[in-house]
Amino acid sequence: MKGSMWVLYFFLVWTIPCSAQISIENYNKYFGITKYDNKELLILRKFKTSGITSYLAVDPNELTTSIISATGVSVKVIGLEEALSYFGNTPYAKTISSAEQFSSSLQDAGIIHGFQKEKGITLTIDLCPSHKALDRTIFTSLISEFQKTEKPVPIAISITGRWMLTHANDLNWLKELEKSKDIEITWINHSYNHHVSSKAPLKTNFLLEPGTDLNFEILGTELAMLQHGMLPSVFFRFPGLVSDTEVVKRVLAYGVIPVGSDAWLAKGQPANSGSIVLIHGNGNEPLGVADFITLLKNKQKEVQSKQWMMYDLRESIEDEFEQK
Repeated sequence: MKGSMWVLYFFLVWTIPCSAQISIENYNKYFGITKYDNKELLILRKFKTSGITSYLAVDPNELTTSIISATGVSVKVIGLEEALSYFGNTPYAKTISSAEQFSSSLQDAGIIHGFQKEKGITLTIDLCPSHKALDRTIFTSLISEFQKTEKPVPIAISITGRWMLTHANDLNWLKELEKSKDIEITWINHSYNHHVSSKAPLKTNFLLEPGTDLNFEILGTELAMLQHGMLPSVFFRFPGLVSDTEVVKRVLAYGVIPVGSDAWLAKGQPANSGSIVLIHGNGNEPLGVADFITLLKNKQKEVQSKQWMMYDLRESIEDEFEQK
């Protein structure tokens, strides 16, 4: 291991409780194509666990990620641009292309709406750094409302590295809900530090802050997820939903897909059919949580008759881009 990644590895290992440590070395961006379990996969990362080389790969058709051992696997090393051309007709490549086309927006760049054949939403819950406890009401309310019609309940959680460092009990609670199959989580990379200034203008705020180490913000969060036994998805959410063309281009170079929202409830944006809904579960946005609980209550009859559903982010976007 060398350079900043050496520092990254030891910083993350020594700040995670011993009981949660999974030793990972040489975690790097790495692109290749392989055939695994009768599917062609795009490799995004390469790393070692206990001396054994492994890959983080994405299924370009289903947008699901997996960890595969390098043992017995043949890999064609390839540049990302060439890979996107090779997988050009897949939802993954189409989504990346769409994100590039709409990268100029200062806020909410990326995918903001999914495709649904029935009524329902895709719920995303942001866990930005916070000294407050996880708002568990969100999850218990979801499980209570959907336990008879949709189990596990699919949700996407945008998580930061700093939140993981200070909320071990809350994180373990979420993982237990996954283990019991009450919920199914798509873990979205929300950057490691989520730096924000109350005084700086948007154009120099969040990831646009001068001096931001984007490599650490992206790979450091993925590495922290893996060390906690979590599977990083192929999705990334900009802190504050703030970006510009240049930073979108740099994020896309890691092979991840930016996800925004067309229904940030605390800002009064309504949740319509197919909306990618955004609420904060870190204790800092009680208004958005209250609005979501109210939404659940108002949709109770539709939930019971399966006329209003929670949709998996991966399937929602896959369906959207299969139509194009």
